[in-house]
Amino acid sequence: MLIDKQIRIDKWLWAVRIFKTRSQATEACKKGRILIHDKPVKPSRVLRINDIVQVKKPPVVYSYKVTGLLAKRLSARLVKEYFEDITPEQELEKLRTRDTFFISRDKGSGRPTKKERRIIDKLRGE
Repeated sequence: MLIDKQIRIDKWLWAVRIFKTRSQATEACKKGRILIHDKPVKPSRVLRINDIVQVKKPPVVYSYKVTGLLAKRLSARLVKEYFEDITPEQELEKLRTRDTFFISRDKGSGRPTKKERRIIDKLRGE
């Protein structure tokens, strides 16, 4: 277990298991999906204790308060000591109320026709 005084945001996001790979964390930073104090950051941005990190994973924006800096990946049980999940309840509610809609198509039937597409859109409420 390696604890530093400062660490890159992409490395921390990977170490505390918010992203599965460091490459995914870096890519999210480059796309502007990682915010520290409501400002988009580069992957090399230095993270400090008590920073508020927001992670946009559509449709939800997760918020975390940094309570410890971690450079190496630990087990899922141990990483809870290094951040506090402060995501508002209304953001988490978006996951519960999200309408999932799936239409089964026979294998080999190809893409839906224009008429079928309209029917599908109507069923989805679009």
